[in-house]
Parts: sequence; C-alpha cells; structure tokens
Amino acid sequence: MKRKIVKIDEEKCNGCGACAAACHEGAIEMVGGKARLTREDYCDGLGDCLPACPMNAISFEEREAPAYDEAAVKRAQAAKKASVCSCPGSAAKAIRREPRVYEERSAHMESKLAQWPCQIKLVPVNAPYFDGANLLIAADCTAYAYAAFHSDFMRGHITLIGCPKLDEGDYAEKLGAIIANNDIKSVKIVRMEVPCCGGLENAAKRALMDSGKFIPWQVVTISTDGKILD
Repeated sequence: MKRKIVKIDEEKCNGCGACAAACHEGAIEMVGGKARLTREDYCDGLGDCLPACPMNAISFEEREAPAYDEAAVKRAQAAKKASVCSCPGSAAKAIRREPRVYEERSAHMESKLAQWPCQIKLVPVNAPYFDGANLLIAADCTAYAYAAFHSDFMRGHITLIGCPKLDEGDYAEKLGAIIANNDIKSVKIVRMEVPCCGGLENAAKRALMDSGKFIPWQVVTISTDGKILD
C-alpha cells in the first residue's frame, strides 16, 4: 500500500539517537552509529521523531510501504518494558569491584587539564594552545568511567569534551574549524561503548575529512564498567 512514512537522511544523521528514543513504536534503531528505519510496519507516520532530530535529518515521504501494524507494536512495547530499559546507553547496572589496598602517595595527584574552557561548544576556534597540539576529543562520561583518564589520555593533550545526546547541534563544523585553522599534530577520540557516543566519533571523523589535512588519529572505546575495549 502507498502511505506516508518517515525518511532518514543518513548523511545528515549525527548518530545522537534522539529520534530512536522519541519513536515510541520502536520503528527506528541505531545501526552502525546511524539512525535507520528498521521496521516500516512499526512507523505510524505521525512523526514524533521529527522534532527530536537536531540535524533535520528526518522528513516525510509517500511511498509503497507495509501497513502500520499496531498489534505488533504493542507486543514489541510490552517486550521492551519487560527488558527494563530501551536505551543501551542509559541502562542501569551496578558495577562491583574487588576491594584493593592502595598505597598512600606522598605527592598530590595533579590535574592534566591543559586549558580552559574544555567543552566543545565553549572553546574558541583560534586559541594559542592549539598551536602544535595533540587534540583529545572525549565524551563526557569517559573521564568518570575510566579511572586513570587524566594520566592515560589527557596528559600532553588539549582536551575537548562533549555529549552528542545532550548537546544541541552537531560538533563537526566546530571541530573542523579548529583542525583546519590550527597546527594540530594528532587527534585522539575517546568515546563510551554506548550507541549515542557514535555521534561524537562521526563528528570528529567528518571534521578531519573536511579539514583536508592528513593528521594521525585514533579512536578508543571505553566500556561502561571502565575498561578499554579497543
């Protein structure tokens, strides 16, 4: 049948996952860091996902599509409630750690933050500390999940932090301007394993590509219990 259904522009999608969270029917899922309409029969064509998208990547189109299956949606919603949490990034869990005996240290552990501000939205595009900098682009939660974040990641880097799920807009343009207009030596992206963090990784990669520069870069993923996954 021919009916109105949502259309997602994956090139505009920043992977924040806001549309998937707003789709009460569960028609949209995050696949490979991008939003995708995975169940056309779950899409009612009302568009709760449209205003949730900060990138205007969602629109309506009229085309051949399966009929909206309300009964199947209700069954899926019931199953989702039974699983407690629909968003992997906000799933609640306790992290149990073995007790350890720590040696007292004579020296105070110092912060390795080399500049202020550090939030991507607030940092100026042109600043003296970007000259010859090794850039660290990190998701907010990484410093809380990974215990040695300052010594293992921030040391020797200019640190920029953000959360694509909570901040409005896309980071790619701002990060692209920083990389293009300054002598950046390397870029390290540290993200959490949760799907919404794909937005930060994708934005950083697009910024590197748009800058036209060949800069060494790497991505490090932190698990929700504080381990390095890759």
